[in-house]
Amino acid sequence: MTNTILNPGHFENNNSFTLFTLKSLILMYSMDENQNNEEQNQQKPEKEPETNFQEPIIVPIVHKYRLPIEPKINPTLAAVIGLIGGFILYQLFGSLLLILVLGFDFQNAPPNSLRLIQMAGQLLFILLPALILTKVIYENVTFIIRAHPVDFKLLSFFILGMLILIPLMQNYLYIQNVFIERLAEKSAAIKSIKDALDGLNTLLEDQYSKIIVAKNALEVLLVVFVVSVIPALCEETMFRGFIQRSFEFTMTPFKAALLTAIFFALNHFNPYGLLPLIALGLFFGYAAYKSNSIVVPMVLHFMNNFIAVVMYLAFGSEELVDTKTMTNAELGFASLSFIVLLTLFGLVVYLIRRYNSNKLII
Repeated sequence: MTNTILNPGHFENNNSFTLFTLKSLILMYSMDENQNNEEQNQQKPEKEPETNFQEPIIVPIVHKYRLPIEPKINPTLAAVIGLIGGFILYQLFGSLLLILVLGFDFQNAPPNSLRLIQMAGQLLFILLPALILTKVIYENVTFIIRAHPVDFKLLSFFILGMLILIPLMQNYLYIQNVFIERLAEKSAAIKSIKDALDGLNTLLEDQYSKIIVAKNALEVLLVVFVVSVIPALCEETMFRGFIQRSFEFTMTPFKAALLTAIFFALNHFNPYGLLPLIALGLFFGYAAYKSNSIVVPMVLHFMNNFIAVVMYLAFGSEELVDTKTMTNAELGFASLSFIVLLTLFGLVVYLIRRYNSNKLII
């Protein structure tokens, strides 16, 4: 029979083999670990050497006002200075210039002398102060008065709007004057106010007629230059340039344009044309803002004055429609014309907004 008792020497041999096997496995695992670590280290990008350099922190510039320029004084105060200064300079010093050159009998002065003095007054007491104030208060004259190139397609939209706005305002004047006439017939107080306004209006028309009446082609050119070109250049630089831009620092563009338009209308001393002048001034301000070019309101201002000169030279000071004798049927036609023209004007404004919707205006 075979002994089943295990030989102790066999156990020792087996234990040695087992230990050898374990050591081999551990060694292989360690080699695999080292190889994996080497592969991972090869795959990892080398660390950039540490430095003390820190990326600069970009701090956004916060402007105190709505526009990215810091004026030297409060911009609303600057606008008020422009309004009061321009008014005093032009009205007071312009009158003094008239008296110094022509004497007190300027009612009988030669028309060309009156035209040249008016032109000098606009240049010296409106345009020049506007440019000086802009330079002193803001420094950046180009930005403030919007001395930028013209988008001619956008300009064509504004010209179309102007061609509609002029007869639109004329129809409004017909309707307004009819109601004033009828109210004056029923109220003594309104009639007294109307008589005072008529006296002021007559005085203004007499002064206007002395400048605008021309005897030959050369005088016509001078009239166009003095009445149409010079006011468009000077008044738009002051009102839509310096004054409106100053208001835009602290209020919305619409409010700035409307407030400027009101002062623009008051500056013309035309009692019956106050609301149409506000409408014109507002459209000029809208044109300046949307086009970002002072040239556009200058062109529109020139158009308005030029058409007025042509109409005056063609028909004189007489109204095309006598509002004192206007019948209800004629009043109805004027009202219908007003509504149609107002609708067309609104359409043009819509086209301007749509064309200009993707542009950044500053």
